[in-house]
Amino acid sequence: MQTSLFSFNLPEHLIARHPPARRGASRLMVLSRRTAPEDAVHARVDELPRFIRPGTVMVFNDTRVRKSRLFARNTRTGAEGEFLFLQPAEQPPGPPGRWECIVNKAKRKRIGGQWRFPGGVTGTIISAPAGDRRVILLDPPPDEHWFETHGRIPLPPYMRRPDEPEDTERYQTVYARHTGSAAAPTAGLHFTPELMDRLTAAGIRIAWVTLQVGLGTFAPVRSKLITDHRMHAEVYSIPPATAALVESAKKEGRPVLAVGTTSVRSLEAAWSAGAGRLRTGEGSTSLFIHPGRPLNVVDALFTNFHTPRSSLLMLVSAFYGREKLLNAYRIAVENQYRFFSYGDAMLIIED
Repeated sequence: MQTSLFSFNLPEHLIARHPPARRGASRLMVLSRRTAPEDAVHARVDELPRFIRPGTVMVFNDTRVRKSRLFARNTRTGAEGEFLFLQPAEQPPGPPGRWECIVNKAKRKRIGGQWRFPGGVTGTIISAPAGDRRVILLDPPPDEHWFETHGRIPLPPYMRRPDEPEDTERYQTVYARHTGSAAAPTAGLHFTPELMDRLTAAGIRIAWVTLQVGLGTFAPVRSKLITDHRMHAEVYSIPPATAALVESAKKEGRPVLAVGTTSVRSLEAAWSAGAGRLRTGEGSTSLFIHPGRPLNVVDALFTNFHTPRSSLLMLVSAFYGREKLLNAYRIAVENQYRFFSYGDAMLIIED
């Protein structure tokens, strides 16, 4: 299938570059897999409980975004450089303090170059895997306190602005627990503690996974054919309690609703179709879900409106259908929905 089939036109003014004034106040498009997008219900996120069947297992990604965007100065020239830290580099085995990064002005970030970071940390570039990616050795090796103290929130480039104080709170979910992501699981940004309580009161079971989101998830698919695209691996974890809830729901015919594409990828990567079970514990996945690749676990999906030609758009197309999804996006544009990380949401259900 051609990547160009996942393009759509979006007016610039519909890109949400700031969060809504109040968390949870965004609009919600409710779609059924059984009907046409023209039959969509236009609601608000705080109305969500009325659209979800009691007994549904709703799965959230509880990762926390690391303040991973840092600036440093070259020890030889004094030039400033920007580094976006993705994850510790584990292969090949080597000394602690090695990190995979995305850098700006990559041609100036040569192997052997040394950079002075805040807090008395020096970084030496030790390899250049590809393009704007670098592996840097930090001395002394940083901890999360260092990132929290000196780093900045890594907003997506399409916001076209530096991070602001409000982003420290609003680019995290209210239930974020496990630090390690380079980007937010943005579907979760809509939820408030009050909404979570109302979901539970409505008979909806809450379950958790952790997937540490890498920037590769959000990058546009650049290959001509979608089947030639390769996802970057991301670490995920499935708790035993989540596996028990999901497995019982599948056996009893109750829906499993994934909040966000990262929850979908975690569940589908961990599913053992032959055994009808979720593998628990930690794993790593480069699973690319696209039309033609069936979903085995997820029956309903809560998600944002995604960027053209992205693997996220292709995942939702696999669940709902490409033509129907692009039709829904056209309707969203006509109705002035806000798009991307800080934008509005859609709920796709079976009924």
